[in-house]
Amino acid sequence: MKEQTEFALTFFNKLVLNLLNLSSSHFNQILAQVITVLCVFLFAYLCNWTIRYLLIHVVTRVVRATKFKWDDVLLDHGVLIHLSKLVAPIIIYSFIPLSLPKETFWYIVLERFSLVYIMVNVALSFNAFLQAVYELYSNKEKYKNRPIKGLLQIIQIILIILTLVVSIAIIVHRSPVALLTAMGASAAILMLLFKDSILGFVAGIQLAANDMVNVGDWIELPSHGLNGTILEVNLNTVKVQNWDNTIITVPPYALVSEGLINWKGMTNGGGRRIKRHITIDQSSVDFCTPEMLERYSKIGILKNYIEKTEKRLNEYNKKNEVDNTILVNGRRQTNLGVFRAYLDSYLEHLPEVNHEMTCMVRQLQPTDEGLPIELYFFSNIKDWVAYEKVQSDVFDHVLAVLPHFDLRIAQNPIGSDIREGIKHLKN
Repeated sequence: MKEQTEFALTFFNKLVLNLLNLSSSHFNQILAQVITVLCVFLFAYLCNWTIRYLLIHVVTRVVRATKFKWDDVLLDHGVLIHLSKLVAPIIIYSFIPLSLPKETFWYIVLERFSLVYIMVNVALSFNAFLQAVYELYSNKEKYKNRPIKGLLQIIQIILIILTLVVSIAIIVHRSPVALLTAMGASAAILMLLFKDSILGFVAGIQLAANDMVNVGDWIELPSHGLNGTILEVNLNTVKVQNWDNTIITVPPYALVSEGLINWKGMTNGGGRRIKRHITIDQSSVDFCTPEMLERYSKIGILKNYIEKTEKRLNEYNKKNEVDNTILVNGRRQTNLGVFRAYLDSYLEHLPEVNHEMTCMVRQLQPTDEGLPIELYFFSNIKDWVAYEKVQSDVFDHVLAVLPHFDLRIAQNPIGSDIREGIKHLKN
């Protein structure tokens, strides 16, 4: 085989010299080798261009015309494009022995470069294939709750490590097994000496790969006293400016390993959530008398609700022959129920509320401090200062309107309450 390769090399060099009508001097032989190498590169480029043209203009049309989904996914993830990139380095690797003598500097450079390029493109093709498989299976109902993405990431990490090891082994012309053995022996020492740097580097890659944080995001990490906007993200540090203008620098693995809150979904979404409750004195909750209902009906946004609800309840009580002399019989409206209906209607008419997102008024579990009534909705306004103003305006109104429904706020007694109680006892 070696003799055949040397013969082919000599033949091609002589062929170039004859075509150019040059003598067989040392300089002309070097020139012939250069021309031969350039011809190999030109041939590799033409083959690569031809394959890509066929993929883009022929294979793509065929794939799009089929009824199968898997071939479209493979095409969209560029599996075929990465495979087509193997043509050029394979041609260069195959024809370099016919262009340059072995063991020369440029022969070794081109050979090893071709092998590394082939290895990298094989890894990229396999990675694209894995991404396509993940997309196909993650959309299936059967696999939606399976940890497919975690498995994919593990395989990708192994693939990256293997590609790096084999590529380095090719460059230094050593066995990958020997290289892995040497790396394994030094891994423990490196982990001890550069633990923080390695953890930061890996976490930085995770943050970038999963798009967990970006410059400008509002994040919160209570364990590190961090609540503000990201100024800078590096592989070893994340710099955050808190709302009090202090600047905190934390390692990336702190964001990965602990409970990070990223408000990006809120800032990019349709609204900012308001979730707050008031506590009602439970002793102030009562059935509505006709006088109370007449008074509540004068509130514009409640008139239709009270009339419809009262009609429906009266029909029910009449149908079931309820004794109306005792209010606990049958079904009755309560001042708290009317108050909740008022809050629902109030939020529905409030322009600052995003009505395409969740909006509700609900009772929470009663406690010894009272009955919590929670308002849960999303504000269209997301800027912090304006958002707080909207929230305050809503609850100013809620607190002010509460007595109109014969309800009281439950709160611990204060000095004025105690003084009034003492004064009442004296009288």
